[in-house]
Amino acid sequence: MEQRILDILAGVNDELLTYTGPNMVDDEIIDSFELIALVSRLEDEFDIEIDAGDVTAENFGNKDCIIELIKKMVK
Repeated sequence: MEQRILDILAGVNDELLTYTGPNMVDDEIIDSFELIALVSRLEDEFDIEIDAGDVTAENFGNKDCIIELIKKMVK
């Protein structure tokens, strides 16, 4: 599962794989259009629905946050 998530991240923006800061949006690693594309691809790949309220720095701050979120949602 983790590799599938990393592949999606790389497909949206290669910098997501190396960024380790707390908030990729505030640090301008990813823009709002890329974030929407990322959420959509994750939803499609894992057949899940990510609520707008879940798109926070806590859940989408960096790749590790995203991996943890998806692991919780996919059981």
